[in-house]
Amino acid sequence: MFIDEIKIHAKAGRGGDGVVRWRQEKFIDRGGPNGGDGGRGGSVYAVTVQDINLLSKYKHKKEFKAQTGDDGAGGSRHGKDGEDLIIELPVGSIITNIENGASVSLEKVGQKELLLKGGVGGYGNEQFKSSINTTPTKATKGAFGEEGNFKIELQLFADVGLVGLPNAGKSSLLNSLTNAHAKIGAYQFTTLDPNLGEFHKYVIADIPGLIEGASGGKGLGIKFLKHVKRTKMLAHLVSFDPEGKPLASNGAGNLVTSMLKSYKAIRKELEKYDKLLAEKEEIIVLTKTDTVDNLKIIDKAVKEFSKLGKPVFTLSLYDDKSVKSFSDALVKLLRSK
Repeated sequence: MFIDEIKIHAKAGRGGDGVVRWRQEKFIDRGGPNGGDGGRGGSVYAVTVQDINLLSKYKHKKEFKAQTGDDGAGGSRHGKDGEDLIIELPVGSIITNIENGASVSLEKVGQKELLLKGGVGGYGNEQFKSSINTTPTKATKGAFGEEGNFKIELQLFADVGLVGLPNAGKSSLLNSLTNAHAKIGAYQFTTLDPNLGEFHKYVIADIPGLIEGASGGKGLGIKFLKHVKRTKMLAHLVSFDPEGKPLASNGAGNLVTSMLKSYKAIRKELEKYDKLLAEKEEIIVLTKTDTVDNLKIIDKAVKEFSKLGKPVFTLSLYDDKSVKSFSDALVKLLRSK
């Protein structure tokens, strides 16, 4: 199950205690202080990895704790530092400290961010030796590490986000263009989780089907709308065959009007959720042309959608030439950015 939001409690390690110890010399009582300092407590870090399903690993793990530092020892020995705790999180994660509102965005693989600092170790009695105090009996405790509650929210990064009504062909297109293996089927909401694929070193994301009212929670609701926010360009798929019915007998005017209505409904939901989404670069892909045997219908659709002032492509996933033509055009478009 895809999880894109979790809450956790994390705690850095406590510092080890300093100790009171003495040099053991024959015939000399308390031959001088040599109690060592405590080790530093482990800190808590977040590190970015390329795995959008990683949050599901933490579904039942809500507590994270770094290691405590060891106490000091005699012979001026410093206690061992506690091991840092590394929490791996997917690219696109936004980590927010619930108490103070501070947040950090993980945008690159390998990015490492300090979330909580471990406590410092206490001082051993050797630290308190002076010319006027040659036999100090004082040592200090290690400090507690920082702790906090965090909300971790995943917002996918992608070069192209595929949007459109359910069954518009988004998953099929992703599978055709990339090495992804997204589930497909002739029914709504086949895709319940976002799917990613690599396309000539660019990332394409199949955003699960939106419907009218999605910004208000209808259908899959706003669960996946947030993933569109950090997508550089949208490819809006509009199907010639939205309900799996033959369309050759339909009038061109009625069909194209219906397609435009579907397109505008999704655009409206994107704008309702975040006006900035409406400003993203967008291409329009008219899919399932193989369901139409009257070319005039396709020509009319291209003409009407072109009036929106955006690049318009037609596509049949059952036609290798059609897929290659679209693939070549998309590569050229992405490389021009």
